[in-house]
Amino acid sequence: MFTGIIAATGTVSRIQNIGGDWRLTIRSETLDLSSVQPGDSIAVSGVCLTALAPTSQQFSADVSRETLACTTLQHWHEGDLVNLELAMQPQSRLGGHIVSGHVDGVGELVSRLPDGRSERLVLRVPPALARYIAHKGSVCLDGVSLTVNEVNGNEFGVNIIPHTAERTTLHLFKAGRRVNVEVDVIARYLERLLQGAADTTQGLTLEQLARAGFINP
Repeated sequence: MFTGIIAATGTVSRIQNIGGDWRLTIRSETLDLSSVQPGDSIAVSGVCLTALAPTSQQFSADVSRETLACTTLQHWHEGDLVNLELAMQPQSRLGGHIVSGHVDGVGELVSRLPDGRSERLVLRVPPALARYIAHKGSVCLDGVSLTVNEVNGNEFGVNIIPHTAERTTLHLFKAGRRVNVEVDVIARYLERLLQGAADTTQGLTLEQLARAGFINP
């Protein structure tokens, strides 16, 4: 489990193709990895990977064909900069939002414009993901927890403050870049509850939500 608050950036130092899937080696000069144990989870640009052979400055991770097919990882090259976040501990502050590191799909940056000292980014996601993006809701882009400022169909805008741009890979983003997108886990589970089980009449209804005060009837 993660928060979407990036601890540091790192570099893809090696990519090995082993039997049709990949083994990555990630190196960071600024993130202390000495506490990482083999088998620990690390979010790499929003993708939850299992650390192998960790040292104080680098770790390796195996990447399945499923992960390659569903994320931007298939387009990574040696030398690419990536966002890094260690798994959240029980006593950690939840500074962003609940992030699982399980990427829901890939979006595309449509535009990037100045907005005061910040920048406004507009992104486009597949229609199947767009229904989970809500005004003032949370979204995770390449592992970065962000607030949705506006929604227009399958496009949405986020605001990037200077600190976030400087501490993450977001300063590299240009129109046309593909990004890993994880929607708010609460939205996914709420949809499933509303659907209910296919072979029963049980499930959470809009009427029940209204009675509980979550929505206006």
